[in-house]
Amino acid sequence: MIELDYAHDGAVAQLTLTRPPANAFTPDGLLQLQRTIERLNADARVRAVVITGAGPKFFSAGADLNSFADGDREVARHAAARFGAAFEALQNARPVVIAAINGYAMGGGLECALACDIRIAERHALLALPETAVGLLPCGCGTQTLPWLVGEGWAKRMILTGERVDAATALRIGLVEDVVEQGAARDAALTMAARVVGLSPQAVGFSKHLIHQARNGVPRAAALALERERFVDLFDGADQREGVNAFLEKRTPRWQAAQPQPTDHVAHSAYAQQETHR
Repeated sequence: MIELDYAHDGAVAQLTLTRPPANAFTPDGLLQLQRTIERLNADARVRAVVITGAGPKFFSAGADLNSFADGDREVARHAAARFGAAFEALQNARPVVIAAINGYAMGGGLECALACDIRIAERHALLALPETAVGLLPCGCGTQTLPWLVGEGWAKRMILTGERVDAATALRIGLVEDVVEQGAARDAALTMAARVVGLSPQAVGFSKHLIHQARNGVPRAAALALERERFVDLFDGADQREGVNAFLEKRTPRWQAAQPQPTDHVAHSAYAQQETHR
């Protein structure tokens, strides 16, 4: 069963989670997501990705709990590996990834959004990591990414007390970057993606990689040294000259195709290798 619709116009790819009724994830669907991101990484034309859920109610309700009912540890191990591989691939993707949260984003659904670079929520959206209510915990990077975005206190409120967060609160605490009317998230995300396409591919790629340095525990002095090095590296490419000349000539820049940038770490590759041998 196809659990992910995919389309792109060259520069912007649109991914839609499509597993009725709640767009819940299965191991096969997570593998689809991971492999799709890997294909997009290899396609230099793709500059931005918008991911949303099918229908008006759910972005994604997270994991399909039917598969966890019998308490099989191997099932759990397999599912955790798939969640980790898919969402780390999403987090480390070369293109800029924007989540259009069109409704409930629960558990793995919220972790999917957390793995994106930017989140836009519709006013009726509800966001939560309710795994502890069923005797589990977030295993798709949620315990690590959520506190980085909203701070330890709010992460504990959501994970340790099961608190659901509405869109207005999510905006206030930094869990999402924008709130729009119902039905408008995809268009808002596509508008933002179009702005990405207008920028230098190499400069955006370097900048995304640098922003992730603090998250990945790189010492500040080392990250600042790398920031300066990457600034100088940009002067070796045609984009810098094109960007400056286009500005001076008051015209739209004609950027070269994006080139793959180094990922922030290779943990997701280890997951992928593990899954290949199952």
